[in-house]
Amino acid sequence: NQWTNAKEEILGVSGMHLGEAGDIRKKKTSCWVLGQLRRLFIWREEKMAPPASSSPSSSTMVCARQGRLKQRYDGCYRLVSGCIPYLLKEDNGESTCQDVLSRLQVLMISTPKRSDLIFPKGGWEDDESVDEAACREAFEEAGVKGIISATPLGEWIFKSKSKQNSCGLKGACKGFMFALQVTDLLEIWPEQVTHGRRWVPVDEAYGLCRYDWMREALDKLKEQLLFESNFRPISSPKLVDSSSICMVMPAVAEGAVALC
Repeated sequence: NQWTNAKEEILGVSGMHLGEAGDIRKKKTSCWVLGQLRRLFIWREEKMAPPASSSPSSSTMVCARQGRLKQRYDGCYRLVSGCIPYLLKEDNGESTCQDVLSRLQVLMISTPKRSDLIFPKGGWEDDESVDEAACREAFEEAGVKGIISATPLGEWIFKSKSKQNSCGLKGACKGFMFALQVTDLLEIWPEQVTHGRRWVPVDEAYGLCRYDWMREALDKLKEQLLFESNFRPISSPKLVDSSSICMVMPAVAEGAVALC
């Protein structure tokens, strides 16, 4: 092999052969050269070795979707899906409507250069259902996963942020919003550089909403929670790790929540 051939060559240059006594000085010089050569071969093998496999946590990081190649449209409207992430604080034993609303907190997200807040939302794409799109946006923009209601809070028509002052239907969106009970709060999420997040009591959220339609969605959230729970809601589960993005709850009785 390469190591044996190199060793014999060095010994020959120094006037020695394997097994011969030789001169003491030459022997020491040859041993030093052989040691350096051995370290060189070891270093070379380490450099050529394949890299160690990445850990699951670093190799499975999911990136946010970009572009609109798969974007759904309804006529001139771009279809959008989003949700209001929420949790209920610990139950104090009461079950009145007022108690439920006092325990309700919603998660809002920030955007660059704005002091007001919004809820996670984004384009509904053609390879997902409308509730799956809402869960994906909650994961990408707010870093949360949870249980989404199969009954939407409502349907709203609005302009995209870049087309607020445009005339006609240019930039018009048709958005569907859902309630998402948070079960998993992630420390790292795809869009955390551009979106901060903040838990706020539902009453405080009204004053932080950027658009009026978001306040209407908050009204629908409270209506849906109170109706579905029959005024006896359970506390939100503790936030734990979960591998799934969402679970879909069965729809409530027809007509429980009217679409806007």
